[in-house]
Amino acid sequence: MKTPDLWVIEAEYRTQGYGKICGVDEAGAGPLAGRVYAAAVILPQTLILPGLNDSKKVPQKRREVLYEMITEGALAWSVAWADEKEVDRINILNARMLAMERAIQSLEPSADFALIDGNKNVGITVANAMVVKGDEKSASIAAASILAKVSRDWYMCEMAQLYPEYAFERHKGYPTKLHYERLREYGSCPIHRQTFLKKR
Repeated sequence: MKTPDLWVIEAEYRTQGYGKICGVDEAGAGPLAGRVYAAAVILPQTLILPGLNDSKKVPQKRREVLYEMITEGALAWSVAWADEKEVDRINILNARMLAMERAIQSLEPSADFALIDGNKNVGITVANAMVVKGDEKSASIAAASILAKVSRDWYMCEMAQLYPEYAFERHKGYPTKLHYERLREYGSCPIHRQTFLKKR
């Protein structure tokens, strides 16, 4: 059963006259390699998504089931990203916001209001509100977190085919012991974030 509280924030902004409210979240801010992904989702109020929550709290198989349910049932959804070169050029915060803005702008139909996970809204051009820990409080943001996380995981598994020596399918680019071992052995590859490697 869906958790009623996950719809309270959307309901609040609907009373202010907003009809198409999207939730927005990102995945992949912390990894040493690969794109940062973002998703934007406009959900119908009638859609029931059993087990919907912050993607980090949902098992992988359930995330993939929810991905299918969200993409089939949403009024609109979009996934976008900023790549590792953009992360290096404009920093991870700005790359996260850029990916979010790209996701919002790709929605069809477009949103008239966005609920942004976190406490930053730099570069977001649609009317919006920031929601700290929004993926635990808003159905729309939680749905976006699922789409962003699943999409990025799939992408990193594709990258594992191109760069098998790094075992990206296992750690998804995050700074794990295994990833550091492979970096020491092989050095970096074209999808590594060079600014992150310098910091470490």
